[in-house]
Amino acid sequence: MALGRYSRIDNRRSSSNYCSTVTVVIFVALCLVGVWMMTSSSVAPVQNVDDAAQENKNEVKDTPTENNKETTTQTQPFEDNPGDLPDDATKGDTNAGTSQSESSSNVQEEQKEKPEEKPEKPEEKSEEKPEEKSEEKAEEKINDQTNSEDLKKDDVNAGTNPQEEQKEKPEEKTEEKPEEKSDEKFEQKPEDNKFNDETNSGNDQQNDQSKTNEGDAKTEDEGSNNNEGEKSSDSNNGNPSGQENSGENSSEQKSDVSGDQKSDNTENVAQPEESSGEKPDQTEGKAIQSNNTESESPSDGQNGDSQSNNHNSTDVFPTGVHADLLNETTTQSGSFSTQATESKNEKQYQLSAKKQSDFSWKLCNVTAGPDYIPCLDNWQAIKSLPSTKHYEHRERHCPEEPPTCLVSLPQGYKRPIEWPKSREKIWYYNVPHTKLAQVKGHQNWVKVTGEFLTFPGGGTQFKHGALHYIDFIQESVPDIAWGKRSRVVLDVGCGVASFGGFLFDRNVLAMSLAPKDEHEAQVQFALERGIPGISAVMGTKRLPFPARVFDVVHCARCRVPWHIEGGKLLLELNRVLRPGGFFVWSATPVYQKLPEDVEIWKAMGKLTKAMCWEVVSINRDTINKVGVATYRKPATNECYEKRKKQDPPMCTGTDDPNAAWNVPLQACIHKVPVKELERGSQWPEQWPERVQKPPYWLLSSQVGVYGKSAPKDFTADYEHWKTVVNKSYLNGFAAALKDVNVWVMNIVSVDSADTLPIIYERGLFGIYHDWCESFSTYPRSYDLLHADHLFSKVKKRCNVVALVTEVDRILRPEGKLIVRDETSVINELETIFKSMHWEVRMTYSKTNEGLLFVHKTMWRPKEYETLPYAIA
Repeated sequence: MALGRYSRIDNRRSSSNYCSTVTVVIFVALCLVGVWMMTSSSVAPVQNVDDAAQENKNEVKDTPTENNKETTTQTQPFEDNPGDLPDDATKGDTNAGTSQSESSSNVQEEQKEKPEEKPEKPEEKSEEKPEEKSEEKAEEKINDQTNSEDLKKDDVNAGTNPQEEQKEKPEEKTEEKPEEKSDEKFEQKPEDNKFNDETNSGNDQQNDQSKTNEGDAKTEDEGSNNNEGEKSSDSNNGNPSGQENSGENSSEQKSDVSGDQKSDNTENVAQPEESSGEKPDQTEGKAIQSNNTESESPSDGQNGDSQSNNHNSTDVFPTGVHADLLNETTTQSGSFSTQATESKNEKQYQLSAKKQSDFSWKLCNVTAGPDYIPCLDNWQAIKSLPSTKHYEHRERHCPEEPPTCLVSLPQGYKRPIEWPKSREKIWYYNVPHTKLAQVKGHQNWVKVTGEFLTFPGGGTQFKHGALHYIDFIQESVPDIAWGKRSRVVLDVGCGVASFGGFLFDRNVLAMSLAPKDEHEAQVQFALERGIPGISAVMGTKRLPFPARVFDVVHCARCRVPWHIEGGKLLLELNRVLRPGGFFVWSATPVYQKLPEDVEIWKAMGKLTKAMCWEVVSINRDTINKVGVATYRKPATNECYEKRKKQDPPMCTGTDDPNAAWNVPLQACIHKVPVKELERGSQWPEQWPERVQKPPYWLLSSQVGVYGKSAPKDFTADYEHWKTVVNKSYLNGFAAALKDVNVWVMNIVSVDSADTLPIIYERGLFGIYHDWCESFSTYPRSYDLLHADHLFSKVKKRCNVVALVTEVDRILRPEGKLIVRDETSVINELETIFKSMHWEVRMTYSKTNEGLLFVHKTMWRPKEYETLPYAIA
């Protein structure tokens, strides 16, 4: 960059005709140089600096050289008066006409500046001063007599090196501490470039390099690194004389950088440490950004304030060895992260790893194997039952402590076939059970076809397909009106749930229900096919549904003894059936004349009459060769009041028909609501209007779960989830999915607001459950789970790890989980799921509320944990 140096070299060729007296002057100058070289103790450091400069030669060449005029001016204090130089040597020099007196004044100015740097090298104090005087005397003498080329060459060696030596010694620290490059690179590199070229390159090479710099300055500027390019650009744009200031007042600029920027550097270095506590993943990025800002600010400060700070630089910049303290401080703001940040990140990583290692996952060693349902496979409780007469052994018997082991996968498990193909066939190895195919194969329930299980017909009562059977029912009872008046159906004794599976084609949702009995895995077949269902039995307790919610109850040869014990089981259906709803019964007593069937038919006729059920239709399907009897529940209490014999009796006024969690069955009839604004007194709106219209029985005087009046609360909830589903990830959640080809099992916790009746009123379905226990479904039932503040509520009452293992049990491999909860809970869950090798796809938090989206993998642990109560 030092074009003045090249100018003097070019002048050498024009000075060959000078008088012989020049030779004498050259001899004297050489003698002075020789004496200086023999006595000086600073030669070795200069050589060291030269070596360092050699190593950084490429970096020096990268320094921008667009402004050749300014660069030439930068080197003038260390060179002869350019006024006597030829025109070709001073081309581009803005100060080509400067007089010799100006050069002398510059030399005097440099002499004033040197004491500022003397404390940095105290051991050279006694030698540098005489050295400088003798050099300057020689320089003045040479200027008085001639400007010959050889004299210039000697002057470069004798007059420039001592000053450059003082300039370059701080640069040794720069080479030893790369972090300082970002702060001092701009002001030191021009001097470094000059020194390196003068001491290590020939005159011809310098001439070539001068031409290269003049002709290819833009190319070198484009090839420079980002930091150097940005600094040079800022300097040239912010202060046109910045290069001149850099050459003449480099020591003052160092003072400006190290002194004025000290407080700024300290603050910026602290930012990554503070931010690392909030967002560890972004700590490094913040540190780099902070350092980028710091590396740009010194050059701006130098260009804008260097001249104004020249007079007091000694007051700002510490002297002697104390100057290194500021250099050490600025290294913290380099492109390297601090030790504090690195250590803090490592501690956080180790803490996270330790938390994950605290979870030692094992597989459940149980009799049921990969089909384990904790509350239905508690053999210890089942064996201790006093009786199984009322199917007590098929009911829920949860262990005292829920399991925290993981359920294994069936050997050869594959990702389930997608809907609607799954309705026709599933992978055999996903549900490797053949007993049902052997027992019910002739009835077209299920068949083994290669690597698939296929479902050609669907059930005993509709061997030739469920759709024909469904249409036959509507033809028999047009008021059923599938998909309009009748939207939500309970299918009792569902088998493999083909009835419910094909009701989708009529815009009807069916809750399929069957026990885990000798009909091996029938509900599991349904769930694998993508049809909703639960494992439950009509035994001694109420079903987990509110009162008066199902539009239709269906039983196709469900083998339930409706007529025994005062009709207790049929009365339970009466509780959950909506007033004016239909009970569709397709069983052998309807169309066969066997003695047992005849006896059951008579008992059912007597019972249904006592319950005031109206026989709407009894028809025979000639294709399937089955009969279907359809009953209607009364919509008023008039029939109950006219009964001569109160058998079954009416339930007492204290009996709440909506109470359904572990409530024993009673053989009584609940009255029908008759008040205009009481739920059950009117039939809901037809589908699909009912999904978005507030139920008639929601009163403005009632306060909803969100604090608004009940109707407004309903509308707000619907609009909220519609927006969330549409904009985020596809109750209100289920209603928002009505236009998507999926079904949602809404599970209302027993300790939450009872909104399940509203869900059914809208034409959707769900179930009550206590999440401190396992859910009544087979493993790998669902593709997606959505938990809205569930974990934070459960955490207050029971083991959240057990809930996580239950989530793992019922979610399919490669299934998704969305959690909306408190930020602290989200962070805890993220750690647990990572320990289970789940993939965390997204986390988000704002104002103590968080969102977690995770993806379950196929990973299973290798070790086993035996559960004694689950061993048959």
